[in-house]
Amino acid sequence: MNVMAKPQSRYDVLFEPVRIGPVTAPNRFFQVPHASGMTNALPRVRAGFREMKAEGGWGVICTGACSIDVSSDDTPLPMATMWDDNDIRAHAMMTDAVHKHGALAGVELWHGGASVMNRSSRIAPLSPSGIPWMATHVGFMGNLRPRSMDKQDIRDVLRWQAEGARKARSAGFDVVYVYAGMGYLGYEFLLPEYNHRSDEYGGSLENRVRFVREMIEVTKEAVGQDCGVALRISLEELRGRPGQNLASEAHEVIALLADVPDLFDVKMDSSPTDCSASRFTGEGSHEPVIDFVKTLTDKPVVGVGRFTSPDTMVSQIRRGVLDFIGGARPSIADPFLPNKIREGRIEEIRECIGCNICISSWHDGVPVRCTQNPTAGEEWRRGWHPENPGRAEKGERVLVIGGGPAGLEAALTLGRRGHEVTLADAGSIFGGRLTFERTLPGLSAWNRVVDYRLGRLNEMPNVSLYLESRLGASDIADLAPDHVVVATGSRWSNFTYSSMEIPVGRITHPNVFTPDDIAAGRLPVGPTLVFDFDNYYMGGVLTEHLAALGIPVSYATPAGQASAWTIMTNELPLVHRALAKRNVPVTTLVTVSAFDGKAATLTQIFTGEQTAFACENLVIVGLRLPNDELYQSLIADPAFLAAAGIKTVERIGDALAPGAIVHAVHSGHRYGRELGLQPQPFRRDAPVVDFEPAFTSRAGLAEG
Repeated sequence: MNVMAKPQSRYDVLFEPVRIGPVTAPNRFFQVPHASGMTNALPRVRAGFREMKAEGGWGVICTGACSIDVSSDDTPLPMATMWDDNDIRAHAMMTDAVHKHGALAGVELWHGGASVMNRSSRIAPLSPSGIPWMATHVGFMGNLRPRSMDKQDIRDVLRWQAEGARKARSAGFDVVYVYAGMGYLGYEFLLPEYNHRSDEYGGSLENRVRFVREMIEVTKEAVGQDCGVALRISLEELRGRPGQNLASEAHEVIALLADVPDLFDVKMDSSPTDCSASRFTGEGSHEPVIDFVKTLTDKPVVGVGRFTSPDTMVSQIRRGVLDFIGGARPSIADPFLPNKIREGRIEEIRECIGCNICISSWHDGVPVRCTQNPTAGEEWRRGWHPENPGRAEKGERVLVIGGGPAGLEAALTLGRRGHEVTLADAGSIFGGRLTFERTLPGLSAWNRVVDYRLGRLNEMPNVSLYLESRLGASDIADLAPDHVVVATGSRWSNFTYSSMEIPVGRITHPNVFTPDDIAAGRLPVGPTLVFDFDNYYMGGVLTEHLAALGIPVSYATPAGQASAWTIMTNELPLVHRALAKRNVPVTTLVTVSAFDGKAATLTQIFTGEQTAFACENLVIVGLRLPNDELYQSLIADPAFLAAAGIKTVERIGDALAPGAIVHAVHSGHRYGRELGLQPQPFRRDAPVVDFEPAFTSRAGLAEG
């Protein structure tokens, strides 16, 4: 009997098993530790989120930072803990879920050292020499400084690491991490700026590495027979420091530890470089820093680089840069990325756009959200699957008006559920706001939101797509839909900003512009001031755009920084660098109270002091208002709706409530998934509580 062999694929190398000490990963797809906003207080949400990646083919699935002791307390930022039996049971939900699909489960044991404020525990943070991390972002700022660690403190941390490792093994983890990166305790021992010690843990590089080596050794002693032991280490700063015997201190640290861990997980030092937004950094950006590691160790190496291209992944393996393709953001955007590559469905990959909304969710303290994948964080809460929205009991005719992010996502989800969908847009191409925004500096990758959805919609026989179709009431009646979805987006306004921190009053002048004017090709001539109180990307990127066109442009904002909210997405330092590169003057803490075509009156928001700023044009990037006129006209005429057989009319996306693209996509997806169903609130998770801590109240003692 002749059995035909499976044809070879150039991607087969990605599906080879790789050993990590005593355990074996089924393939090279490694979801590295990343923040998810899901703590031990949300164990079912966390398990559902991680399980979806295992189902989608990721071979190793890791937690985010998991504290080994109460002296490592990152509250109110969401963090996991490995402190007691309740924590073990909470994590076991995740490991059991991951193991069902044949993947390994990894845990990033973590001590934050001087980088945590211990707001809840109120324990003085630990530091090699008492040197604090003095952040300028209010979310990380605190006024409790760390204390210098003595030898007993070092022994305690080593004991906590070993105990945490044993708890991790009990919870079912296969890979246990030691963390020496991103400013946390192990990293602090490596850098002389933090480490001023004169004992065997300070001074020479060999001494500074000692603490990290001992952390690995106690972990291997505790669980090394059963679990792979990984070292996660930041190399950016070390790579920039010349070594005594090798090219850099990064080379020397890896050489000193080459045979100690079972796996090296290599990364950058700070979030803006480690998880840089696509606006500033392309795929594979870590390679110039971490490319040497495999030349110094025989242990497997995992690294990241917002990898979405299978060919780039293969190149990393073939060229000896990495053994595992690490993914955080790409694994959120498409949990099924590995399976789609394995099955030859490359065009169906939902590629990460690098907007970093996922990272902002950690800063916000909520479960992760994703612009490309609206089901992220909703796997358990709402029972949403990224590839299967379920079939409708009865297919109906649905008209979606507006082909921007919300309309495209609604049409896609409705089509997948079996409805007969008509998607109509007044423009000449689909994309809505992204039609213009994708042309702005660094934002081309964002059009993946449109490309992915259009690609899938064009494959569906039950979906009809119409461009240049501005619909009125009679057109809608002729189409005879059962349901009408209005996704007509929003528009920028000429409101200015008050000291009460709300939009108030309009500035009207022929030389006042909004982003919509720029998008329509109406450009200012002469010196221009961009006044930004939207505070996200648009003000900064539009300023870059005008400067690139040769227009003399300045930037002003009532916030303390340009594009202030981008601190949440790791972009803020890079926004300021980009504006400086364009020689754009930046004025903060002001509002524009008047403009006459010759100057704008800038009012300092705290003191009220006014100054005249010479400019001939004013671009206001502030308040957006919904384009809901069509919706309002339809719902105002119930008789028309009844005569046309229209059962429902709904708004979604920016037409409902203007916001970031992530909110528009989620709004469209929720509508498409819930049409015909009884809307249900999301399920509320609860901590695992197997025992209640003992406590005797003072009141009870007094009564006795």
